[in-house]
Amino acid sequence: MAGAMACRGTQADVTIRDARSARRPIRATASGEVGTAGAGGRGVVRGVRQNRPVPVHQITDPDDDRIADYRALTDVELRTRWEPPHGLFIAEGELVLRRALRAGYPARSYLVDAKRVEQIADLDNGDAPVYAATPDVLRQVTGFHVHRGVLASFRRRPQPTAADVLATARRVVILEDVNNHTNLGSIFRAVAGLGVDAVLLSPTCADPLYRRSVRVSMGEVFAVPYATLGPWPDALAEVRAAGFSVLALTPAPDAVPIQHLEPDQRARAALLLGAEGAGLTREAMDGSDVRVVIPMRRGVDSLNVAAATAVACWELGRDDPL
Repeated sequence: MAGAMACRGTQADVTIRDARSARRPIRATASGEVGTAGAGGRGVVRGVRQNRPVPVHQITDPDDDRIADYRALTDVELRTRWEPPHGLFIAEGELVLRRALRAGYPARSYLVDAKRVEQIADLDNGDAPVYAATPDVLRQVTGFHVHRGVLASFRRRPQPTAADVLATARRVVILEDVNNHTNLGSIFRAVAGLGVDAVLLSPTCADPLYRRSVRVSMGEVFAVPYATLGPWPDALAEVRAAGFSVLALTPAPDAVPIQHLEPDQRARAALLLGAEGAGLTREAMDGSDVRVVIPMRRGVDSLNVAAATAVACWELGRDDPL
C-alpha cells in the first residue's frame, strides 16, 4: 500500500486516534514498531514492544479534552481544587505509576512521550487509554518539561478512618498543618522505610496524593496507610484512648531527649510533628503525653520536619528486628 509503513512478522490491528478523533488503521508488528497507514506514514510511534495489541492515541492538540486530567499540573491551587473532588490523582514517572498499580489504584489514562510508549507496553492497562504526544505538546499541556516522559491519572480509593488505621498499627506519625508537598512526600518515604505503620493528618495538611508528594515519596505514599484525624486537635484523645503515647516533637529546653524515653512510651508511640517553622500549636502540644526533643549541637535548634521525622522514626525502631 502506497505510503504505508512496511511491517514484518505477525501483525495485529491497532487503532490510533488523532486530535480530530479520526481513526486510521495501523499495524503493530512482532518487532514492536507501530505506525499509521497514510501518506508519508505520519503519526508513527516507533520502538514499542507489545505483549498484546494496545491502542495508542496520538495527541497533537494541547487543548484536546481527552487529556484534561493533565492540564496545568504546576498550578497547586487549581490542582488542589480539582483533583480530590473529582476522585483522581496524577503519578509522574514509570516507577511511581507501577507502584500505584501494584497498590491497587485503578488507572484512568496514561499520557506519555511518544518515544517512551514502550516503557508501559507490558502493563495491564485495562480500559485506560494510552495517549502519546511530543515533548512540546506535553509541556504545553502540563506546564512543565516532563523529563520522565510518563504520566498517569489514577482513581482515588476510599480513605480509611483514623480508627481503622489505629486498630492495626503499633507505631504512627501524626502531622499538624504540614502543607509543603515536598516535606510530606519525604515524610511518607521515611515512614515506609523506618518501620512506622501509618500516618494521621490534621485536616489542614496537604494532600498526600498531590503529584509532587507522590513523586518525592517515590510512590511509598501508596504503601503507607493514612487517614485524616479530626476534629483537630481534640481527636488526639482518640489516639491516646487506643493505647498510644503521643510524643510531641519540640525544641523546647525542658523536653525529654528522645533516646531517654521509657520502654512503655516507646512501645506504642505516636510521633506528633508540626509544620516547618511554626512547629506544633499550643493546643496540639497540650493534647500530647510527653514533649520530646532530638538533641542538637552547634547552636542548631531543630531539623527540617521531614529530617526530624526520619531521625525520630529511626530512634524508636532501632531495636526492631529487620
